[in-house]
Amino acid sequence: MNRRALGRGRLLVVIGALVTLAGMIPTWWKLPRTNATSLSGNGLEGAGIIIFLGALALLAVVTLPYATRDGDSALDRPASFVLLALMTVGALLFRIFEISRFTSLGLPTEAPGMWISGLGLLVVVWGVGDLLSERPPTN
Repeated sequence: MNRRALGRGRLLVVIGALVTLAGMIPTWWKLPRTNATSLSGNGLEGAGIIIFLGALALLAVVTLPYATRDGDSALDRPASFVLLALMTVGALLFRIFEISRFTSLGLPTEAPGMWISGLGLLVVVWGVGDLLSERPPTN
């Protein structure tokens, strides 16, 4: 049994995906109303579901080789990480576009969830960049 080391790129993807998932719960937008309580929402609305599923899929792709007997997975390739990262970042950008259509984008103090998830996806992209530049394993 020959297990591959986690490596810096995969570690950054895991950390970024976990930060992204943590950012799904806090407020993403707030709509103040006169003489009523303000409306707000988190990352689990609209295209945010795709962000949530993309972050979970990134964690699954990193974890799959450790769940197999031989320590290898067909999905554990840089192309898989690139595809999932592009899908997740695209969903974040679309969700930001959706939010900007009915309210202004908040500062980090007003909409911390959106900023935390964006930071997490930035770390994911950094990790995917590291994965693209690493040498393939030699058997």
